[in-house]
Amino acid sequence: MSVPEALAEIVDDFAALSDPDKVRLLLEFAGELPDLPDQLRTEAMEPVPECQSPVFLSVDASEPEHVRLYFSAPPEAPTTRGFASILFQGLDGASAEEILGVPGDFYHDLGLDKSVSPLRLRGMAGILGRIKAAVRRQI
Repeated sequence: MSVPEALAEIVDDFAALSDPDKVRLLLEFAGELPDLPDQLRTEAMEPVPECQSPVFLSVDASEPEHVRLYFSAPPEAPTTRGFASILFQGLDGASAEEILGVPGDFYHDLGLDKSVSPLRLRGMAGILGRIKAAVRRQI
């Protein structure tokens, strides 16, 4: 698997847990998604329609060696918010090359397949796909 070190560490953390503990960790991630900076408004961000819940993202690849990611995901959608937080913590600050190298199905390595519906897991793939598309447009 070709993923940035921070994302690989998150995958390893999930791999070390039982299924119920993986869900708890996902919910912990949901609580760690940072607020948007003041200069960003959800209305100006790209929606991620692949997600069941309203998720918005903004990608700044103006410095390809240090891509910045911003997410808006509602607290009442903890699974989706957890996915956004995993991608934020695993990819924010990574290079464009590293982000583009992340396999589109890396989320299977988190081991959540038994605990989270396939539709929700595809939402995570949708978020990653939109991040990659934004990076490609900007570099």
